[in-house]
Amino acid sequence: MRKTTTAVLLAGATAAAFAAPAAADEHEATVSVLHGVPGLTVDVYVNGEETIPDFAPGTLTDPMMLPAGSYDIAIYADGDTPDSAEPALSAEGLEVPGGANLTLAAHLDEGGAPMLSAFVNDVSATAAGEARLTVRHAAAAPAVDVRAGGSPVIEGLTNPDEEVLDLPAGTVSADVVLAGTEDVVLGPADLDLGEGVNTIVYAWGSAEDGTLDLAVQTIDGLHSAPEGVPSGQGGLAAPGALLVLALAGVAGAVVAGRYVARAERV
Repeated sequence: MRKTTTAVLLAGATAAAFAAPAAADEHEATVSVLHGVPGLTVDVYVNGEETIPDFAPGTLTDPMMLPAGSYDIAIYADGDTPDSAEPALSAEGLEVPGGANLTLAAHLDEGGAPMLSAFVNDVSATAAGEARLTVRHAAAAPAVDVRAGGSPVIEGLTNPDEEVLDLPAGTVSADVVLAGTEDVVLGPADLDLGEGVNTIVYAWGSAEDGTLDLAVQTIDGLHSAPEGVPSGQGGLAAPGALLVLALAGVAGAVVAGRYVARAERV
């Protein structure tokens, strides 16, 4: 692991944030966090206080209303403390933008190197009777097709891209296959696509290492202006959303310039 700074990474996240519809309070951001780097558990200190102990792979937090402002972050290997070790990663003066709805994900790229992505969540209104399905490829795996009821609905999805579909509400059986084949790599899994809900499915982990898995996030209330706090899974105290700005650096593989370019494409 190496110590680095994430100020440039935050600039990219800020660019993505202002492309999203505004949150209810322009002085806050709605932030969810996905930890999708297998085998990496960390302790997170925010403004000098331990905020997230034992943050484990596969965790997807509840959405948090994070006040806009400046934060200092220090990331330690699980079990280390400021008294016993230097942080694996530290960043000071991280500015959190208001008025955004984001999921920040630390995950593996196609080749298995840890990376960071900022996804802008689509909270625009859906039509009556419709649900939204968002699929995000965040795994060390080649291009995939996503099937619903055995038929491809998304084809050739590559890491770290996403596809967003508006579909009739209802329960669908979905699986993930290698692009152009019948070789199932994930699923099948039943997805309850609720009316007016954006169901966001992440494929994360590594195909080669046998750690592929799914994480599911939901954002409801899309039939009207998105003024409520989105629903989600897990639970975490507020400043912890900043963790993901650093996780890939803890793993020793963030390239800041590449991340900024990727964030601008979101």
